[in-house]
Amino acid sequence: MTRDWREWHQQYEQSGSALQRRLAAVQRGIRAALGARPPGKIRVISMCAGDGRDLLGVLADHPRAGDVVGRLVELDPALAAAARRAAPPEIEVSCGDASVSDAYAGAVPADLLLVCGVLGNMSDADVERTVRALSSLCSRGATVIWTRHRRPPDLTVSIRRWFGESGFDELEFVAPADSLYSVGMHRLAGAPRPWSRGERWFTFVANAEPNT
Repeated sequence: MTRDWREWHQQYEQSGSALQRRLAAVQRGIRAALGARPPGKIRVISMCAGDGRDLLGVLADHPRAGDVVGRLVELDPALAAAARRAAPPEIEVSCGDASVSDAYAGAVPADLLLVCGVLGNMSDADVERTVRALSSLCSRGATVIWTRHRRPPDLTVSIRRWFGESGFDELEFVAPADSLYSVGMHRLAGAPRPWSRGERWFTFVANAEPNT
């Protein structure tokens, strides 16, 4: 059975929910990443962006908001439309397939890459393939913020290792003891992998668990 992503997003409105807490952790990371960038434009990409509330909520009052340009990629038309209504003109919202490299043509390289609510919805092999491909969307020194549940067997141990093997340094890993969500932040210290068209990194699975 295919998940109703619009219904899933309603969990963000539940006070104290795991998704609400995860959103707060992601937004803290976004604020920190934007604040750490040097003067000038900040290019942002969000994969499977949903209604864009993580980034757009920060841009509502962040002092660097005027410097941010980029692309949100979301397959669900209703969620993409909601993001488009809320996004400033400098943020493009693309209703498309975030699993293929072509979705990011013209938007790379990003200085901030959001991979939130993504890695918990695919096979382990696709998670590894995706993590190892992420540097192709990044500028050197870019920050990647990602989320994943820690339901046994906890794949975040391997995910953090794959980031390290792909040229990233870990900045932070948020893993609250009273919940299964986690939020990671990594910075690309090495050279980006070349971006190319025609790559498919993952396929969403229908029975993925919540708190992704």
